[in-house]
Amino acid sequence: MATVIPTTHPSLTVIPADEAPFADVEAVFGTRGDPASCWCQWYKIPGRDWREVGAETLHDRLEAQLAADGPGPGLLAYDGDTPVGWCAVEPRPALSRVARSTLVRTGTAQPELADESVWAVSCFVVPRAHRRRGVGAALAEAAVVYAREHGARVLEAYAVDPAAKPKVSAAELFHGTVSMFAGAGFAEVGRPSPTRAVMQLEF
Repeated sequence: MATVIPTTHPSLTVIPADEAPFADVEAVFGTRGDPASCWCQWYKIPGRDWREVGAETLHDRLEAQLAADGPGPGLLAYDGDTPVGWCAVEPRPALSRVARSTLVRTGTAQPELADESVWAVSCFVVPRAHRRRGVGAALAEAAVVYAREHGARVLEAYAVDPAAKPKVSAAELFHGTVSMFAGAGFAEVGRPSPTRAVMQLEF
């Protein structure tokens, strides 16, 4: 039986994605759009190499990461037996692009980027049919519990602030929003740009 991670959502269940059938991960990522062409690998592959890696390879990389030993790399939300969302959460050093990100380097309150006790929430995927139902918020809450239980000292996120921009597309929200992270107990520690905030929770 999979490990259920507690949240305040009245009807969703969240579990570690490595305890779920990979077919359920595939169902959330789908076959079209950004998730199906990324497979949550954007932060893990240097920019110079990204164009050379095809979607099939990215799919296989995520499958292998879920099968590997150790915590992470993500959580799945379910409505009954239906998978309805994904959240990437794992030790920050696993995200190689973070070390090169101006947003992170100028906004983090945890500048030692090799510190395995600093974790990051880097991505959310919620299929269109399941949006506006609190799936992302439940996943953010679960990420806090999961990171704490697996030894994180700090959990960090790189949120979008829709209130600071006239119009925000759904594609831009894969980082999560400031209000969503604030609701899960995060505090803003940096504002590298008007629309992006580094959020942090210390355990």
